[in-house]
Amino acid sequence: MKICFVSLGCDKNLVDSEHMLYLLEDAGFELTDDKAEAEIIIVNTCCFIHDAMEESINSIIELGSYKTEGKCKVLLACGCLAQRYADNFAKELPEVDGIIGTNDYDKIVEAVNAALKGDTFVKTSEPAGLPEFGRGRMVSTGGHYAYLKIAEGCDKHCTYCVIPFVRGSYRSVPIEQLVEEARQLVFEGVRELILVAQETTVYGTDIYGQKSLGRLLDELCAIEGIEWVRLMYAYPEEIDDGLIAAILRNKKVCHYIDMPIQHCNDDILRRMGRYTDRWQLESTIVKLRKLIPDITIRTTVIVGFPGESEEDFEELLEFVKLMRFERLGAFTYSRQEGTAAAEFEGQLDEEVKQERYDRLMSLQQEISTRVNKKRIGRAERVFIEGALVGEGNVYVGRSYMDAPEVDGYVFLESPYELMSGDFVTVDVTEAKEYDVIGQIRNNNEPA
Repeated sequence: MKICFVSLGCDKNLVDSEHMLYLLEDAGFELTDDKAEAEIIIVNTCCFIHDAMEESINSIIELGSYKTEGKCKVLLACGCLAQRYADNFAKELPEVDGIIGTNDYDKIVEAVNAALKGDTFVKTSEPAGLPEFGRGRMVSTGGHYAYLKIAEGCDKHCTYCVIPFVRGSYRSVPIEQLVEEARQLVFEGVRELILVAQETTVYGTDIYGQKSLGRLLDELCAIEGIEWVRLMYAYPEEIDDGLIAAILRNKKVCHYIDMPIQHCNDDILRRMGRYTDRWQLESTIVKLRKLIPDITIRTTVIVGFPGESEEDFEELLEFVKLMRFERLGAFTYSRQEGTAAAEFEGQLDEEVKQERYDRLMSLQQEISTRVNKKRIGRAERVFIEGALVGEGNVYVGRSYMDAPEVDGYVFLESPYELMSGDFVTVDVTEAKEYDVIGQIRNNNEPA
């Protein structure tokens, strides 16, 4: 039977989807992108912010229409939204035939088979421990890079966030299991590993009694065939000298770090439940740039948090100007049912939040443009993503400064054919707001 699988939300959710895809194909199901031809449709949902929740609900409603307009016999929902609102699904979304929670995706085949027999399968276990997913995984990112989820859940309990409610407490995946998974990914052609978790920097504290991200980096970088290891979701208060030393001693680790700060105002950080303040943020950024001079720092901020005054927001703008983050993404505050911040006084109008978001991203566009202009004349090692369709010999790639999906690209022409996953040397000749354009070196000398 044909299955169409729709994965929504973050890269961590995508890893869960890839494990489920492997289990389904291994059980004999045929995968298809054609929703009209699919007899089974599965949606891996997200509920991190309001827009993500709305997208998940709308997707379920839209895909449910294929029960009458297509060949769909079974529609299943899994992931964060399914975990959080399982009790509401039967009443609000009757087209759903089964629900699989965030820690139960190893039961996906069982859920499909039960639903095909007419039984309603609901499995939303308490998020504790880790699913039994084995080594199998179907990489959906093109095969040349892959996300490696090193932990599940979170212990931070930020006042705006629902993740601890739907994903549980922090649980690290053992190093030997991650190394085995990484080896299998490399065997299948992966050359860049992107380490993800709700927070990567406290990896190992629950099972080894101490921070062990540096040790994990050592083990992963020893695997032959891996070219790049990229670090995402590193909380600033947990970045210490040991982690910086591990980045410096492992040449395969990109000099790039995703470090979500969310804000810089001490009062707002306190009310967000963050474990840091402005002084510590500045100190961490200064240390990173001193010890790793070519580091690219990506961050994320929230604008329009309850009680954020115009002065608070102006402080954030000035902080961004001062810190000159090479990469920055932003969210408008999303009021999430059940979180502490949802009950805070001083909730802001959507128009105010959007106006502040626009001002912040306009500033960041200026900063990004200046950062990219400094790259002109520089030789960079570029990881090829693929060719631009209909553009002849024009290719798109990424430098170490760019994570997939969220950062910019390097566009280049090549006199010979390139393949996804190739590394080439490119001389940067032109800069845009987020992307750069370059010329491949014919002799492909190292950057």
